[in-house]
Amino acid sequence: MNGAFSPRVRRPRRVVSYDGQALGPTAIAAIRRVVRTHSAAGRQGLARRVCGLWGWRRPNGDLALRSCLALLVRLQRHGYLKLPPSRHRGVRRCEPPTVATALPPVGFEAPGDCAGLLVRPIVARERPAWRWWLQRHHYLGCRPLVGESIGYVAFWRRQAVAVLGWASATLHNAARDRFIGWDAATKRRRLHRVVSNVRFLMLPQAREAHLASRILATNLRRLSADWQVRYGHPVWLAETFVDGGRFRGTCYRASNWIDIGRSRGWSRSGFHYRRHDQPKTVFVYPLVRRAVQWLRAGKDDRVVADPQEETMLDVEKLPVQGAGGLIEVLRQIPDPRQRRGIRHSSESVLALAMCAKLCGARSLEAMAQWAEDLPAETLRRLGCRRGRAPSEPTFRRLLGRIDPAALDRRLGEWTAGRTALQGKGLAIDGKTVRGSKDGDRPAVHLVGAVVHGEGLVVAQTRVADKTNEITSVAPLLQGLDIEGVVVTGDAIFTQKAIASYLVEQKRAEYLFAVKDNQPTLKSDIETLGLDAFPPSGEDDR
Repeated sequence: MNGAFSPRVRRPRRVVSYDGQALGPTAIAAIRRVVRTHSAAGRQGLARRVCGLWGWRRPNGDLALRSCLALLVRLQRHGYLKLPPSRHRGVRRCEPPTVATALPPVGFEAPGDCAGLLVRPIVARERPAWRWWLQRHHYLGCRPLVGESIGYVAFWRRQAVAVLGWASATLHNAARDRFIGWDAATKRRRLHRVVSNVRFLMLPQAREAHLASRILATNLRRLSADWQVRYGHPVWLAETFVDGGRFRGTCYRASNWIDIGRSRGWSRSGFHYRRHDQPKTVFVYPLVRRAVQWLRAGKDDRVVADPQEETMLDVEKLPVQGAGGLIEVLRQIPDPRQRRGIRHSSESVLALAMCAKLCGARSLEAMAQWAEDLPAETLRRLGCRRGRAPSEPTFRRLLGRIDPAALDRRLGEWTAGRTALQGKGLAIDGKTVRGSKDGDRPAVHLVGAVVHGEGLVVAQTRVADKTNEITSVAPLLQGLDIEGVVVTGDAIFTQKAIASYLVEQKRAEYLFAVKDNQPTLKSDIETLGLDAFPPSGEDDR
């Protein structure tokens, strides 16, 4: 936002900021030039170009279009520019039901195995009921949550007993900022790591003693992981405001929240702040052990990696074209789309999706935005014959229909072929894909092969619903050349059939753990007394 643009614009009559950073005359002149040059693109197109100009992105990799649109509207309201008319006649908001409604439109579904306390995010069909309870029984009602947000429902013995709401942290919180001790630049970079508990309502049917603090503690244990799944980054600190005139904050204190002071008695109303002279008690709760240290760390501090920092990828260095290149491998995967009307080949879309993922894109929209920013020559190198990037619906249609097993197998073989496995270790392990359970359909369980020390996945296969990881080892390693490789695994893989397969057919070595699932083998090892002659030095290995 400096140097490259002419500052021929009057000095702002008032300070206009974006993400807590004041925009000077140079930045405003650049925005005016974009609006003047590309006014035919509409407000959405202007916001996309302004975001691309300075790399304004959300933590999950998407362009920050909504906040940029709000900035453009503020600039127009202050007289710095004139936007083209909006192409939308109005936004139809889903208003919460009125208190006159006798019963919630849809109830909450308790899982069959909910014998005790369970706190989970709400699903789409439960949102009307979530809003109804807040609108009817919470003193603040049900307002749209700001920024990134998740709604929760708590069950006790299969009965819904509480609803909670979490949203992006407030920009101005003096008590929190003093507690963390960060500067303005670090705050702008790390604020998305803080989450605010904006609603907590115990339903009338909740009669169990001390249930509120237990619900809050249970929610906190899974909050960061849920944020990671939904928005692509964890959160480190939780905050909340308690109205001292109504509540004492007992459940927060019982859950080990920290009272860090009082607010200044201001609240936000639209684009402005108004003083209400009703300070609230500010509580915070570190979700990780070193939350304050990580939040306060500067840009050059290596205590923790920040995924918001943009990841760059040199496409020219990738083995894309030619024999054995990525495009040739992806071309072997069947295209599930109908041939009529196809503008972008499947290999080009898959190659772009993979490169965008390596650069930090965590959603289909982020993939499309990343591809749109590439020059035409790079797009042609990745298989786009016309030099134009595919749209978000194109990514969605292809990735939603492609055979994941075929894609994973081809990529695994290609990766393994470009990796020297000889003399290395290969770990096999199984993991359940979070969020893959769909109704009565069980969650997806995968078994993968990972190179020791590099974290490189060279093979992966899905475990059939009615089998286990043991039967998946042979299909997993079928296409890999692992002669001379040491295969490691936990106790579930300590089976005679797996050991024989590795040694006799794959010409590999193995190192497995022995536990109570092999009682005879464990007893034999204990009888040998191997602890009597451990290696005494490097020469005895």
